[in-house]
Amino acid sequence: MTQAPGEAYDVVILGAGSGGYAAALRAAELGMSVALIESDKVGGTCLHRGCIPTKALLHAGELADEIRESEQFGVNSTFEGIDINGVNSYRDSVVARLYKGLQGLVSSRKIEVINGYGRLVGPDTVEVDGRRVTGRNVVLATGSYAKSLPGLEIGGRVITSEEALTLDWVPKTAIVLGGGVIGVEFASVWKSFGADVTIIEALPHLVPAEDEALSKGLERAFKKRGIKFSLGVRFAGVERSDDGVKVTLEDGTTYEADLLLVAVGRGPSTANLGYEEQGLRIDRGFVLTDDKLHTGVANIYAVGDITPGLQLAHRGFAQGIFVAEQIAGLDPAPITESGIPRVTYCQPEVASVGLTEAQAKEEHGADGVEVLEYNLGGNGRSQILKTTGFVKLVRAKDGPIIGVHMLGARMGEQIGEGQLIVNWEAYPEDVASLIHAHPTQNESLGEAALALAGKPLHSHN
Repeated sequence: MTQAPGEAYDVVILGAGSGGYAAALRAAELGMSVALIESDKVGGTCLHRGCIPTKALLHAGELADEIRESEQFGVNSTFEGIDINGVNSYRDSVVARLYKGLQGLVSSRKIEVINGYGRLVGPDTVEVDGRRVTGRNVVLATGSYAKSLPGLEIGGRVITSEEALTLDWVPKTAIVLGGGVIGVEFASVWKSFGADVTIIEALPHLVPAEDEALSKGLERAFKKRGIKFSLGVRFAGVERSDDGVKVTLEDGTTYEADLLLVAVGRGPSTANLGYEEQGLRIDRGFVLTDDKLHTGVANIYAVGDITPGLQLAHRGFAQGIFVAEQIAGLDPAPITESGIPRVTYCQPEVASVGLTEAQAKEEHGADGVEVLEYNLGGNGRSQILKTTGFVKLVRAKDGPIIGVHMLGARMGEQIGEGQLIVNWEAYPEDVASLIHAHPTQNESLGEAALALAGKPLHSHN
């Protein structure tokens, strides 16, 4: 609803990505007047340039692999190649449907969307293209951008994930700088599309933020798929030409390819937005808050990728809802970072929630932790799908399960139960008493719990 001149909104939200629009929807649901300010499109990076389009490409890649490998299932088929324009059309249609639905939601809750570049100019005021928008509460949700390394300029055949999503050709060879979530997902999809891919990661493992067992399992799977990687050696520089790139590492090793994807993480979009001038505490670009996501200044809150922690759309959703409820006086429970599920949608998928084994030992002591791995070789559905991997459970000794870590086809779909186990502090015996449908991938979680409870069924002690 448009406010009368001089009248303040209950909530003014700067940024309409995952955190911002979730805060807007919940605040409006709770009866508050809301202004949602966005310089681009409602939905932000996740919907338009991140999660959704990337996963659409990954699904297309999965289908390509299934066609290539269909003979092992007794199905004769011929793979005729990737029609990248067709793939991009499919990707865009998914995004368009979700965008239309989101616009409908926002409109139905009478949220005023103000298109333009907003800047914080007072403790209760955001200026948008000369218009001053005042709110009794202000929520900052300006998201993140694709980072590069110092001195590494993006352009030509050196691209970020945003340019990679809009390519109208499939590279024959590609180098991916960064073995985190974004890097391994693009490496996976390009390999499925037929490219020869090499990942360069300065840390000792791929997906280095995950449990080491998952990292090593993914490395084995990628080797089997023919995805190459260099670990533990830093990037030194790149030479570029009209035809490709030549990348050099600090040990002198060189790699040549059609293009270089820079996937070294995302930085908070907080520069030149007036945050520091209003007294907000900023650390390495991130807005610092308390556990209620309050910045310590007036009634200003911050959510999503601009706050330190996991940069995940569903974290943004949760934080946006939390802040709206906090403003409404509902006193919601603070969000526990370790209880947020994490999924990497490469093939095979990586899914986790809770503490890694190393984190658990740091918190509970080396003797205060029990660990169990259930190999998917014992899972009927996994054998049907011809996937390999495992479920790893980490528990406090004689206590609840505090970490769930999974590798294998479709394991991202199992993380829902994993997060209930961790966040509800379930004991192995609690999960073992639940009946899991057979044959399902989900059953592997139940089997792991059975084994950790001391009564394994389809696995050895």
